[in-house]
Amino acid sequence: MKKDEKTVLQAILVTLEDMKAIEPVILDLQKLTTMTDYFVIAQGNNSRQVQAMARAIEERITADFGRKPHHIEGTSQGQWVLMDYSDVIVHLFLDDKRGYYGLERIWMDAPRILP
Repeated sequence: MKKDEKTVLQAILVTLEDMKAIEPVILDLQKLTTMTDYFVIAQGNNSRQVQAMARAIEERITADFGRKPHHIEGTSQGQWVLMDYSDVIVHLFLDDKRGYYGLERIWMDAPRILP
């Protein structure tokens, strides 16, 4: 893990903890795909919380690292927000969506980095 990736991941996790995210986890995908290095997955209690978590992450990463996501989708509904920072992709879900899409199940071979 490169130093910048580690600090970005730490900033994302601190933000999620501050926002009372449920069950945050980091999947290390470096040896499994070239798509990205890490998935950060967490859930919120309702769509407003999911939207607020996405805003808070974007503001923090921009302020602390001068990085903006290449792409964000799902913020208008707040059921599944995807934030693409190239080396880190953040997935913020409502509970039923997290279970339905099962990213942790799909990427079960990825080492988990727990906060």
